[in-house]
Amino acid sequence: MTERSPMLPPERTRTLVLASAFLRGVAAAGLGLGSLAVLVTVLWIGSPYPDSGPGGALRAAAAVWLLAHGAELVRPDTLSGVPAPVGVVPLLLVAGPVWLAHRAARDAAESEEGRRRPSQAGAFCAVAAGYLLVAAGAAAYVRDGSLRVVPDTLAFPVALVVAGAAAAGVWTAAGRPFGTMPSWSPLVLQEAVARTLFRNRAEAACRAAAVGTAVLVGGGALLVAVALGRNAAAAQESFLTLSGDWSGRLAVLLLAVSLVPNAALWGAAYGLGPGFALGTGATATPLGLTGTPAVPPFPLLAAAPDQGPATPLNWAALAVPAVAALALAWCAVRRAAPAGAPRAQAWSPRETALVTGLAALGCGAGTALLTAVAGGPLGSGALAAFGPVWWLAGPAALAWTAVIGVPAALLLRLWRLRERGWAWRRGADAPEGAEDAQVVEDAEDVREEGDGNGADADAAAEDTGKPRRWWAPWRTGAPGDGTVKEGPAGSAAGGPAPGGGTPEDDPGFEPYDFLPTDPWHEKETREARWASLKRGSGGLMAEFPARIPAALRSEETSEQPTDAKPADAKSTDAEGAGAKPADADGRGATP
Repeated sequence: MTERSPMLPPERTRTLVLASAFLRGVAAAGLGLGSLAVLVTVLWIGSPYPDSGPGGALRAAAAVWLLAHGAELVRPDTLSGVPAPVGVVPLLLVAGPVWLAHRAARDAAESEEGRRRPSQAGAFCAVAAGYLLVAAGAAAYVRDGSLRVVPDTLAFPVALVVAGAAAAGVWTAAGRPFGTMPSWSPLVLQEAVARTLFRNRAEAACRAAAVGTAVLVGGGALLVAVALGRNAAAAQESFLTLSGDWSGRLAVLLLAVSLVPNAALWGAAYGLGPGFALGTGATATPLGLTGTPAVPPFPLLAAAPDQGPATPLNWAALAVPAVAALALAWCAVRRAAPAGAPRAQAWSPRETALVTGLAALGCGAGTALLTAVAGGPLGSGALAAFGPVWWLAGPAALAWTAVIGVPAALLLRLWRLRERGWAWRRGADAPEGAEDAQVVEDAEDVREEGDGNGADADAAAEDTGKPRRWWAPWRTGAPGDGTVKEGPAGSAAGGPAPGGGTPEDDPGFEPYDFLPTDPWHEKETREARWASLKRGSGGLMAEFPARIPAALRSEETSEQPTDAKPADAKSTDAEGAGAKPADADGRGATP
C-alpha cells in the first residue's frame, strides 16, 4: 500500500508533492496500526470470556501500537488503586512501525520517472508529520481505555523514533551519502570528515562495533536458550497456568515471542557482569542471585538463575563478551591487514589500535542504548526496576571489548602480516593486477634511466600512490649502507663490485632478474600502446613520443650494423688521419 503514491496528475506542483508525501506517512502509520488491530480483534473474538467489548479491544491494540514506539503506558485499574506503569517495550514489535516509516520516507524521497519529487527536507517533514498525526489520534483514542499513554512520552521517545526512521529513509533514497559537517561544527572535525582516509577508518570502526554488538546479543540469546532448556518444566508450567483456553495461550505465546529480543539483551547484560534486576530487591549476576526476586509467572522468566551463589556453569557466561571482543578485533583487522594485500598497504599498529578502540566505544554505546530500551518498570512497588541497568551494561561492554579486543587486534595483525620462510625474497607481496604491474614497470624504467640507486623509482611509486617496494632492499640502498647499488652490466652478471671484491661477498647481494623477452617491451608494441592511450585521452595527452628504457635503447644500438659509425666516430677518424680544422678565414689547411 505504501509502495505507490496516490493517483495525482503528472504535472504536480510543490504542494501536491508534499501532500503525496504526507499521505504516505499517514498510510504507513495506518497500516501498522491496522495490522495490530486485526490481530488483537481476532484474539478477542476467540476469547470465551472477554473483559470488554470491541471498543476495549481496539483501544488495547492502539495502546500496544504506541508502546511499540517507546511510549509508556499506565494501568489505572489496580488492586491497590495506584496506577501501575508499563514501561517494558517488546522490541520485536518495534521492527514493524520503524520499517513502515522508513519505507514511506524512502519512497517519498525517491525520484519517479516523469514526476517531480520533493526536497529531502520536505519529504522528511511531510512523512513524519503524517505519521505523528495518526499517533496523536491513537493517543487520544486510548485516553479512556484500560491502558493509557503518558503524554510526555509522545514527544520522547515516540516522535524521536518516527523522526529517526524517516530520516534514515530519506538518507537511503539519497544513496546513503556522507555529507559535509555543518558550518557551526569545529573546523578540525570538518577537515577530518572531508578526508577519505578518515571516512574509511570510521566505516571500519562502525562495522566492527556492529559486529561486536551483534555477537554480544547473539551470545545472550544463546544463554537464554540454554537456561530455558534446563528449566523447561518450569517454563511449561507457567505457560499452561497463565491461561486455560487456546486464544489466551496464543496471546501469551505471541507476547513471549515479541519479548525474545529483550531476553537476549538481558542475557548479554548477564554475561557482561552487571546482570539484570528482578525487582527492586534482587539482582542476577554471574556470581549469583542476591535478594528476593519479584518474578511474575511468565515462560521467559523461567530462565532466571536460581537464588544463591553461582556455579561454574554460570561463570561460563563470561565467555560471551570475550567472544564478542574477539569478533570485533577480527572485523577490524580484516580492514587493517586485508588478506592478499601488500604489506606496505596495511595499517600501522597505532591505527589498528585506534580503530579497534573506537569500535569498542561504539559497541559500548550500542549496548547501553539497547539495554536501556530492553527493560523498564512493570509496577509501582517491587517491580519498579525490572531488567538490565544501561549505565552499568554499557561501560562493561566497553571495558570487555577494549581490554581484550585491542591486544587481540594487534596480535591478529602480526599474524596476518607474518613472513613465511623466504617468501619476501620471491616478491610474495608484489602488487597484483594490470595497473600495479604497469606501476612496477614504470618504476623499473625510471630506475634504469636514473642514477641507479632507486631513488627515482621510489619517487615515481610515491607519485602514483603505490607503496615502496620494501621487499627489495638492494633496490633502494644508499651508498654506504651495505647494499649493492645498480651499476654496470658486469656487476649484475656477477662481476666485481664497485667497492672491491665480488658481489657474493656482500650480505645484501641478490642476482637481478633478467629483462622479459615477451613482445610487451618491443618498440612497435610500446608505440601501439602509446597511440591507444592518446586516442582514449580525448586530446588531453601531450604530443611527445613514447619513452623507451635505456636498457632497450642499448639493445637496439647493439643490433645496428657494425659498419655504421656515429658522427663522433667519423670525426675521430678524420682527426686520426691527419685532417686539420679550418682556419680563421674558413679555408681548410692543406696537409
